[in-house]
Amino acid sequence: MTQHIYSLSLPYLPETARVRARLGQGAKSEKNRTNLGNLALAVDDEKRQHQPDTEDHRLLIANSFKMVRYAAQEIENAKSARARGSYLRVSFKNTRETAQAVNGMKLSKALVYLENVTKKSMAVPMRRYAGSTGRTAQGKQFGVSKARWPIKSAEYILDLLKNAEANADVKGLDTQALIVSRIQVNQAPAQRRRTYRAHGRINPYQSQPCHIELILTEANEEVAKAAPKEVTRLSSRQRGSQIRRALIEA
Repeated sequence: MTQHIYSLSLPYLPETARVRARLGQGAKSEKNRTNLGNLALAVDDEKRQHQPDTEDHRLLIANSFKMVRYAAQEIENAKSARARGSYLRVSFKNTRETAQAVNGMKLSKALVYLENVTKKSMAVPMRRYAGSTGRTAQGKQFGVSKARWPIKSAEYILDLLKNAEANADVKGLDTQALIVSRIQVNQAPAQRRRTYRAHGRINPYQSQPCHIELILTEANEEVAKAAPKEVTRLSSRQRGSQIRRALIEA
C-alpha cells in the first residue's frame, strides 16, 4: 500500500484544510482518506515555497485589475461619459425595449421621456419582444400599435442616465449637448426559484436579470448646408447654338 505523507506546515493552507488533513492521517483506508478531504500532499509539495510579497509580485496583482470593458471601443473615453449596472433584478425584455426607445435621444429629452413613462403618460414601443402585448393608442407616435409602460425598467435606466450625466459634469463636458450614443442591454444568468402549489405541485419561479451599459457623448455641431446653385440645363440644340455663336464672335 502506498504511504501518504501529509504536510501540515505549508503556509498557504487554510486552518480548515489542516484540520481535515489531520483527520485524514488517522484514516484506515484509502477511501476514507479521500472522503475526509482529499488533501493528500506528496513529499514534493513540501519543497514548494510560499511566494514572497515582492515588488514585482504586487505589480502583477495590480495589473490584473483593469478598467471595466465596454462593448463600444471606438468612442474616446475623454470625450464621453459612461455608466453601467450588472445583475440588475429587472426584466431583460422590457429593459431592452426601453433602452432602444431612448437610444440616440438627447439626454434632456430622454430624461423627460422616461419620467413620462413612469407616469404612464407616454409608452415604450414593443418591437422585438412584443408577444402577448396589448395595443394602445400611445404607440402611434412610434409607428407601432403594441406598447407598454415598464416602470421598473424606466427607473433603472433613468438612474443610470443621471449617473452618467454626473460623470460628464465631472469631466467638464457640456451636459446640455449630450446624447445617448450607445446603450446596450445583455442577459444575466437566470435566477431560479420555486413556488409551491396545491396538490403537492411545484412550479418554477424564475427571474431574468440583465446588464445595462450606456455611453453619453457630445452631439456634433450641425453645419448648415450651402445654398443650392441654380443650374440652367440646356438642350443639345441650345448648347450647339451657343458654341456656334462663340465661334462667330471669336
